[in-house]
Amino acid sequence: MIAVACDQAPMSEASFTRTSSTFAMTCRVEIDIDATAEIVWSILTDAKGFPRWNSTVSGIDGHIREGEHLRLHVPGTKRTFTPTVSGVVAAQRMVWSDGVAAIFKGVRTFDLARRSGASISFTMEERFSGVVFALTKAMLPDFRPIFEAFASDLKREAERVTRERDGERSAYGRDA
Repeated sequence: MIAVACDQAPMSEASFTRTSSTFAMTCRVEIDIDATAEIVWSILTDAKGFPRWNSTVSGIDGHIREGEHLRLHVPGTKRTFTPTVSGVVAAQRMVWSDGVAAIFKGVRTFDLARRSGASISFTMEERFSGVVFALTKAMLPDFRPIFEAFASDLKREAERVTRERDGERSAYGRDA
């Protein structure tokens, strides 16, 4: 099943929302990208290439595919996150999760929904939950700039790749 987002004006800037309760918080960012789902997916699943385009990640060890355990490094901290990749549906959806349910768990979901033409709507949502979350949530950073940067960086890279590929096709067509 392929999700298709229609009848909505394109979202050229990242749109962030956050909801929270005592034991959970969900952060979500959405943005429309003028690139195919396949291009965006290839960027999202290239672990070694992440730090080249993504200002919120300084490195990823491992392979981004079903069942893999990643070591995610972020700028400005020595903390390493170790999510497991699951729920992979190529060019549509994947989940990264870390932690222990009821104690402290983070679940990040990436969704790509095809729009009309060669564009997609990208959504990244992360849900933090658990007893330890409730005790430590005041110490967590403001996720808005992090999520907005992630989405904007992805949009910039995917549209750059698309322009390069379109330019190659145009150049090829003129030379024929």
